[in-house]
Amino acid sequence: MSSGNACQVFTKPTFGEEEARELVDSVFGFKVSWIRPLPSYDDQNFHVRVSGRAGGPEGAPEYVLKITNWADSQEPELIEAQTRAMMFLSAEGFPAATPCPTKEDGIMSLVPAGTGSGNKKYMVRLLTYLPGVPVAKITANTQILYDIGKLAARLDKALAEKFHHPSIKSLHRGQFIWNLANVPLLDQYIYALGQNKYREVVEQVIQQFKERVIPKLTSFRACINHGDLNDHNILVDSSSASAEAPQYRVSGILDFSDMSYGYYVFEVAIIIMYMMVESADPLRVGGHVLAGFESVLPLTAEERAALFLLVSGRFSQSLVIAAHTALLYPENREYLMITAKSGWKHLMKMFEVGQEAVEQLWFETARAYGERGPA
Repeated sequence: MSSGNACQVFTKPTFGEEEARELVDSVFGFKVSWIRPLPSYDDQNFHVRVSGRAGGPEGAPEYVLKITNWADSQEPELIEAQTRAMMFLSAEGFPAATPCPTKEDGIMSLVPAGTGSGNKKYMVRLLTYLPGVPVAKITANTQILYDIGKLAARLDKALAEKFHHPSIKSLHRGQFIWNLANVPLLDQYIYALGQNKYREVVEQVIQQFKERVIPKLTSFRACINHGDLNDHNILVDSSSASAEAPQYRVSGILDFSDMSYGYYVFEVAIIIMYMMVESADPLRVGGHVLAGFESVLPLTAEERAALFLLVSGRFSQSLVIAAHTALLYPENREYLMITAKSGWKHLMKMFEVGQEAVEQLWFETARAYGERGPA
């Protein structure tokens, strides 16, 4: 989602469509027949259709040209780790994109910016285009919520147990603002909320997080997290002809730029938070996601006890950093504030209902799955 230090000027790329066409040609050897920009947080993405590489075999006709923001482009080892993880997961049968080789047979290339950008250079990759629509654009039923939870557990388990590459050490990102362990770092950015009831709740979340979550981290089971399985980074397609009762399946997992070492319980908390954003019944979402996750990796008592504050912590991260970043980049405010449209309402509702009642709802829903199986 974003570069590690939210105060850092991450310099979102500003390549024009013609410059993007030239990049696809000069770096990857394809002629672009069609191009359109895609929304993004701090990188720049283009959906492109291409004709075949000159002198080579026909490639896939559709790709995403991903131009990484300037700050992250200075960490090639980190981008390589993310890309290698995507390649590993694709080989393991997960719906992750894979990079098209450059003309020099690399997986990425550092290129100079366009005119007027000084000496900045940006990392570019050409990734396979994945079909489907974002979860944000459907009415997510209990079946897809369960399946997303299950897929996330399988993904983290595969990365923890089987992914090995020299660049993996770069995923130890101690001060990375989007790692869920770093909720206390929000103290630096909370000014962006002004003085209101929202800030009071976030301050409460941060304080409780420091007191009740941070001391327990060593008891959680560690893994590598995708870290941003939100409702725009999970694609689905329908496997049913019935418009009244569609059956969805995950067809794509996008944006690995927030990958870092964390804990299994972080992943499920992040998903619960983002699946709540568009839901008509947000407080019940957590039970269905948790049931799917626990069908692969049951949480421990310590992990379950932290879940409410972890979900609240992710709401706080998303809302505070979005407000901070929108002050820096007002031209991208609409995209940055997507979560805020309903996020504040859901966070306030969680605290109004209270941890005990919310947890009871989640855990009883998950337990019901164990008794009767998936819906």
